This record gives sequence, structure tokens and C-alpha cells, in this order.
Amino acid sequence: MAKLVSKVYGDALLQAARDRDCLDGLYEEVQALDAVLRENGELLRLLNHPQVVKEEKLQIIENVFHGRVSDEMMGFLNAVVEKDRQNDIFDIFQYFIGQVKEQKRIGTACVTTAVELSEAQKKQVKAKLLETTSYVEFEMNYAVDPSLIGGMVIRIGDRVVDSSIRTRLQNLKRQLMDVQLAQ
Repeated sequence: MAKLVSKVYGDALLQAARDRDCLDGLYEEVQALDAVLRENGELLRLLNHPQVVKEEKLQIIENVFHGRVSDEMMGFLNAVVEKDRQNDIFDIFQYFIGQVKEQKRIGTACVTTAVELSEAQKKQVKAKLLETTSYVEFEMNYAVDPSLIGGMVIRIGDRVVDSSIRTRLQNLKRQLMDVQLAQ
């Protein structure tokens, strides 16, 4: 259900951005607003409080954001509160950001290695990903997991390329078990 809500509202925000030719501005605004709301949880708790009536919630939105965000964003925030969907705001924002990134062909890659990569190695990985995918830019996230032993695991969306030694050893173990069982 939450996924449907985020898609419906995210698509509406995306369409409004296209109609008013302000996709880049709204994209930056959504990212900034997402960060602000995550840092200030009290505002969302107040908007979700059952004893605060809808009119007061709308007035709070007006007082806090009027003049600080675009008219498109004000309209969106008012619609979200009007339909009592403020609990879904982060999911909606993440859906919207994901859709804009796809349109702009910006990928997000999570690279996990057994040891920390040098800056030169990170540049090589990014260059190879740009060369082998349809993306024109990547947001790179790096993590270290010593249990990989060596190699790396690259995750882009729901695709995973696992060239870790741990996985190779697990596959080899499985193959050896199959050979033993077949005899």
C-alpha cells in the first residue's frame, strides 16, 4: 500500500514539475526538504498527531514553508496533509528522487570490498561502471566488509555483481558437495 501511495503522489509531483518545466528545481527542493524533515522529526510528529486537526496542520505547513519553498512544493505539501499522507512523505520523496535520477540517467552504485579502495581505484570502478552501463553519472557509495576476503560486490538498483572470493568459495563448496552426492 505504501508503495502505491508513494508512486501516485510521486508521479503527481513529477508531472507537476514537467508541466511547469521546473524538474531540476523541484528535484533539488525535494532533496533539501527530505533532509530538513529527517533532521526535524518534531514537525512530522506534530503533523501526525491525532489531536491536531487538519486545518491546524495546514496552517503549520503554511507558517513553516510559505516563502521558503516553491508554489509547486506548497501545493504538494498541502495535498499530502489534506489527504492525511504525511506519514508517507519520505517514501514519496524517495520515489520522486529515484524517478528523476532514472530520467537523468544517474545511477546509484553500492560497492562493497574487503579492504578500503584508494581514490584511484574508486575512479577506475566508477569509470568502468559508466562505460558498461547506460548511465551518464553515478552516485557512488563505498563500504568495507572484510568477510568478502577479496574482490567486490557491486549493487545497482536490484542488480548485483558479486565477484568476491567469499562467494567463489561458497560456489566451489556447493560444487564439491554436488560431486560427492552424485557418487
